[in-house]
Amino acid sequence: MKRIGAVLRRILVPFLAVLTALLLGGVVIILTDFDHLKNIGTDPLGTVGGAVQGVLAAYGAMLAGAFGDPGRIATAFQTGNAADIARAIRPLTETLVSAAPLIFCGLAISISFRAGMFNIGGDGQLLIGALAATTVALALNGVVPSPVILIATIGAATLAGAAWGFVPGFLKARTGAHEVITTIMLNYIASLFVFFILTTSAFLRAAGSTTPVSKQLSAIVDVPNIVSLPTIRLDYGFVVALLMAVAVSFLLFRTTKGFELRAAGFSPTAARYAGMSAGGSMMLAMSLSGGLCGMAGGFLVIGTVGQLSLDISGGIGFNAIALALLAGLRPSGVVVSALLFGALTQGGKRMGIDTGIPFDLLLFIMALVIMFVAAPGLIRSIWHVRVSKPAPEIASVSPEAAGTL
Repeated sequence: MKRIGAVLRRILVPFLAVLTALLLGGVVIILTDFDHLKNIGTDPLGTVGGAVQGVLAAYGAMLAGAFGDPGRIATAFQTGNAADIARAIRPLTETLVSAAPLIFCGLAISISFRAGMFNIGGDGQLLIGALAATTVALALNGVVPSPVILIATIGAATLAGAAWGFVPGFLKARTGAHEVITTIMLNYIASLFVFFILTTSAFLRAAGSTTPVSKQLSAIVDVPNIVSLPTIRLDYGFVVALLMAVAVSFLLFRTTKGFELRAAGFSPTAARYAGMSAGGSMMLAMSLSGGLCGMAGGFLVIGTVGQLSLDISGGIGFNAIALALLAGLRPSGVVVSALLFGALTQGGKRMGIDTGIPFDLLLFIMALVIMFVAAPGLIRSIWHVRVSKPAPEIASVSPEAAGTL
């Protein structure tokens, strides 16, 4: 019971932060509902009531777009028709599809933060991993069986991302170069390098394409789907993401090396006095972080997307920073936060279609979630939450890294 109570106390403030963001977002929706507000002078109660109903309809559409309609799902399973089942559960599976790369990159950012490294190069590491996976898949096409290609592409993507992440870790440990600057620069280098390869390499570029994209990889290798239904894209990449969350949690909290990473992040000087290699921890953390981002790129390029392009990351590396902070740098929290972000993203599309509310407003709500989570003191003041224990999780980020947040 004590463990359950501790978990509930840990998630209380993030839950209230999300609730506060949704409530404030509802207020903004009401204030921008000019169709109702134009009648406020003649019918104030009707105007407010109609605006509130609009908010409820918008959030209802968001929930349906993120998780599906429970009644429709039940009916579809009763009929047993594969097409009906696929249409009914597609919102939920698309939420999981959106969450999978966020889990990989959120875990990556959490590892680097735990070691006191502020990795904002997730996009570049993901892109390099996707490039490596694409190259290996095309090189092995027709040479080895498809399952071998699948393993080789994911392995290559992970190694390439790890190598790209090792560079800023090495520079920080050996020269003191700030990882914020180096990871930003490496993002640009990765993007321009992939652009150069896709525009000059006939081996990679799709024939006849006017845009820099690779050849289609679906016919060569594909990640198997969890459920075999039409239009469902949820593959085993999501399962691997969950397994990586378990592995990262074990590494950080159940191994000596994980303790060294966290100790180096808390105080590099104290870690050195204790006989630990702070520089080695930095390089290892950034390599692991880059490897997870590269793995995300590998699963994207041979799984849900099936083709390398410059915009394959979609800003996932940057979103993962906010996601990791929302999760308190805990792997279990990363999974929950990724599901939340995936639900908001997918639900927002349905909300815009059904109600006409622009998608930018959903981004505003997501920004509110991040802002309130980053200000736990404000949330505690708003909801009058007593502080029972200090939260040590964010304290694992070094003072140097915290100064960059």
